[in-house]
Amino acid sequence: MNTSDTIAALATPSGVGAIGVIRISGPESIPIVNGLFNGKNLEEVQTHTVHLGTIRDNSTVIDEVLVMLFKGPHSYTKEDVIEISSHGSPYILQKVLMLLVSKGARLAKPGEFTQRAFINGRFDLAQAEAVADLIAAENASMQQTAMKQMRGGFSDEIKNLREQLVHFASMIELELDFAEEDVEFADRQGLIDLIVKIQSLIQSLISSFEYGNAIKNGIPTVIAGKPNAGKSTLLNALLNEEKAIVSDIPGTTRDFIEDQIHIDGIAFRFIDTAGIRETEDKVESIGVARTLEKMKEASLVLYLVDLENDSIDSIREQVEELRTSDVPFLVIGNKSDIANSELVEWLNGLEESILISAKKKENLEELRNRLKTFISTPAQSDVIVTNARHLQSLQQTDEALNRVVEGINNQISNDLVAQDIRFALFHLGEITGEVTTDDLLENIFSKFCIGK
Repeated sequence: MNTSDTIAALATPSGVGAIGVIRISGPESIPIVNGLFNGKNLEEVQTHTVHLGTIRDNSTVIDEVLVMLFKGPHSYTKEDVIEISSHGSPYILQKVLMLLVSKGARLAKPGEFTQRAFINGRFDLAQAEAVADLIAAENASMQQTAMKQMRGGFSDEIKNLREQLVHFASMIELELDFAEEDVEFADRQGLIDLIVKIQSLIQSLISSFEYGNAIKNGIPTVIAGKPNAGKSTLLNALLNEEKAIVSDIPGTTRDFIEDQIHIDGIAFRFIDTAGIRETEDKVESIGVARTLEKMKEASLVLYLVDLENDSIDSIREQVEELRTSDVPFLVIGNKSDIANSELVEWLNGLEESILISAKKKENLEELRNRLKTFISTPAQSDVIVTNARHLQSLQQTDEALNRVVEGINNQISNDLVAQDIRFALFHLGEITGEVTTDDLLENIFSKFCIGK
């Protein structure tokens, strides 16, 4: 990646606003902006200062602006950085950007500011990815988790694991240099004990991904059941809005409707689906097929039964099918206000059940509390994995360490043991960016917004 040029981009969302911010980074940032700025001489002022003036196109005033100056290495990218705050007119912002380009800057690619920060050692790759998570944070849990990672909590954990392995790796590599002397520098039992300790920490991190992924992406939760069980009524009650059409006519919902709510910082993405039944209606049958497919893909299924009209035999059959699906589920007995008492008694004996009235919004708070039980919350101090790339690297590290232990126990040659330790170090290094490729960096930073 070329970091010798100067880049510029809009750092605030496009569209009309009170102000807009344009960010410039690179070796020519100060002289480029200085050539357009009518105010103090930016090449003579102190770093981390703000200056009022105007941006001009020759003699034409474009706007009155505030210019913030951050001289490298004490900046986000560790380069000279300038941020221009102007009025939020799209015309003005575009005009200023084009003037910067005309003076020698180029338009930044998505995520290029953060990529430069990574390349220049401002932070590692895991911390850089946390920047994108922080920008995308929609609740307190996402914000706090991303902030911990951006400040290096997860990176410190990985670096600590890697450092512990490096010592033993170097001892085994040394043994390879003295293979003919048949000497042993690395204590094999000590290495196994260390690997068991490291794998325990890795498993803890891997286990945290379920919660981390739920924080970041939400939990796909399918609301399923027969027609007229009250699925759409429940969705509307949970959302506190008339999102889905409610009707006494069976088969009203023919496709899925999706929306989400947050419960204690976790987003539950509710998917209201078509009622499950046999039908000759071609459109409805497509909806039923999609419902069954969504149920397979879901992380949680809320299966509604009609406490007024359903039968115990019918519900028992549905529960058995749910238990064989390997998807967590909760049977929700709806219409508790007009329920069949025999059916209520049977459902109360079912561990995976809860009784509600979606229409009257009764027992919905208890339902929300039951939903929270499907997520195992790590301790407050635990590092939480939220990135699928990190999870994959941790799993590959764990597999490599398994091979190391197996190799030592089977007394295989040192060069094969050393190779598996190198694999473990490689995969840990992938997380923090100590080991990386141009393709990987391109893939990660291309998902960032322009201007970050």
